[in-house]
Amino acid sequence: MPTPNPFHQFTQFLLLALLVGLESNLAQGAQGIAQYGKPKYAEGFTHFDYVNPNAPKGGTLTLPNPGQRNSFDKFNPFTLRGITAPGIELMFESLAEGSADEVSSIYGLVADDIQVANDHKSVTFHIRNEAKFSDGSPVLAADVKYSFDTLMSGKAHPRYKTTFADIKEAVILSDRSIRFDFKNNNTELPILAGTFPIFSRNWGKQPDGTIIPFEKLAFETPIGSGPYLIESFKAGKSIVYKKNPQYWVNQLEKPLNLRVGFYNFERVLYKLYSDDAVRLEAFKAGEFDALVEYRAKIWAKGYVGSKFENGTLLKKAFLNHNGAGMQGFAMNVRRPLFQDPRVRQALGYALDFEWLNRQIFFDQYSRINSYFTNSDLSANFDGPHKPTDAELKLLKPLKAQYPQWVPDGVFGPMPAAPSTKPPNSLRQNLRQARDLLMHAGWQYRDGALRNEKGEPFRFEIVEDGGFFLRVISSYVRNLEKLGIQVDIRTSDFALHQKRMNEYDFDMTTVRFQDSQNPGNELWDRFGSQAAKEKGSDNVIGIQSPVVDALVDSITKAKNRDELRTAARALDRVLWNSYYVVPQWYNPTHRVAFRKEMRYPEPPLYYSAEAWIMQNWWKEESK
Repeated sequence: MPTPNPFHQFTQFLLLALLVGLESNLAQGAQGIAQYGKPKYAEGFTHFDYVNPNAPKGGTLTLPNPGQRNSFDKFNPFTLRGITAPGIELMFESLAEGSADEVSSIYGLVADDIQVANDHKSVTFHIRNEAKFSDGSPVLAADVKYSFDTLMSGKAHPRYKTTFADIKEAVILSDRSIRFDFKNNNTELPILAGTFPIFSRNWGKQPDGTIIPFEKLAFETPIGSGPYLIESFKAGKSIVYKKNPQYWVNQLEKPLNLRVGFYNFERVLYKLYSDDAVRLEAFKAGEFDALVEYRAKIWAKGYVGSKFENGTLLKKAFLNHNGAGMQGFAMNVRRPLFQDPRVRQALGYALDFEWLNRQIFFDQYSRINSYFTNSDLSANFDGPHKPTDAELKLLKPLKAQYPQWVPDGVFGPMPAAPSTKPPNSLRQNLRQARDLLMHAGWQYRDGALRNEKGEPFRFEIVEDGGFFLRVISSYVRNLEKLGIQVDIRTSDFALHQKRMNEYDFDMTTVRFQDSQNPGNELWDRFGSQAAKEKGSDNVIGIQSPVVDALVDSITKAKNRDELRTAARALDRVLWNSYYVVPQWYNPTHRVAFRKEMRYPEPPLYYSAEAWIMQNWWKEESK
């Protein structure tokens, strides 16, 4: 199942004193900023509330391959081709970093000060004098500009160019001062400017002075400012990171608040296993320290045995407040088969969530009901109701201008996902699906559902591995009752990712990254331009002027109320366009771990893998 990119975590920073430009356009510098209002932590705070500032240091954290990745062929996480080694984000930092217990605030990391212009058309950072790369060279404004310009070029993954499209340019003011100019007023842009990864201009430099082109960097050791270095690796099998003994944070006069209670292990070792069953058995055999489980059945039945009974191994579901976003079977609307919304809606009636939850998931899940599930940004967060006046102010003009792109359903209460709870039933749902398909020109004859040309309704579902086969098989059985023919194809992670990058699929499972404060990443996920660029998150292929307009409203929101209004309007349009057959979510992280592992209370918003790596520690046996 697709997982969010691990290299795009928000990083926190301090506001820089801008000594260049018009005095009337200067804002007061500070240690942190918030997109709306003020950041939670005041000037001079010592550490985040959710860490253990006295966590012991040392030892080795051994982890399995995250997600479905079972190999790697590069260290460069910023290019489109290839599979990146797990944990490589440990080597990179940014000007700023965000906290995990508030929405969209950042604090200074590589930067010790930042200043947002009063007209919000630019932001300026000052780089700490102590900040250094892993090769000992100083982090300078020229490196920050090089990183930004490289990510915005054709050499890097196209998602960067889409996400940072509203940043006009990076301007070097001095060796350690850099300003980012914006194309428009977007309250998220100062945060985006502070949180992209920074790397050295010398990454890939050869002894003879030549530099390997960025897009061709593979196993050349990254030069970043992060806390860890690569100690050793076996290509595609394992990789070991060790603490950088010259890590610049350790050279500061006092502990850096953003790093107190973070990165407590001397080494981090990733072992990559061939499949999920092997990985679970390896955990039971004591080959690694912690495992995040995403499959309900395995969590219920696989994490058992003598070591769990005697307390050598533990399992716990940790509550989180992450927005659940959207997960579901996504249709590639670039395919003619899925361009009729009635067809897409019909396919949604064939998924029997209640049966799956009862028979396969041990009733651990709730149904996805929005593109912003489990968040106040959802159009049905406080119950199904019609759009508010503020939402209508956005939707009505778009309906008048683009009537075919605004479904009539957006003006009513948000419809629930199809259900088989009584008085509903699968049989009733399939009848509704049949009627929708008939009106779209598909009728059952000669042993299959066919269009007017006699062509059968047939498509392929692709997945990265076989762990989802029971779910897919159940869904396919119901589709077959409608006369639809479905081929199921599974492949390893690398081949699947290549197909996703090329949009070479009919239907697949997607998981759109959770966000408490969505912004420019929505251009990459739903924007028309992204649909035309290989490797974007817009795997669905949405090219809607209405969606573009509502994403623009989200990115230009001046406060949380405006953001909520625009997000709910977008939610209504996407939901009623039936691009995805919604699946399910769980508001907990399921983690199994060795008894020696220790952890602080979890923050509000977090990924389990990052939390373990950043904030856990190990109590060595006496």
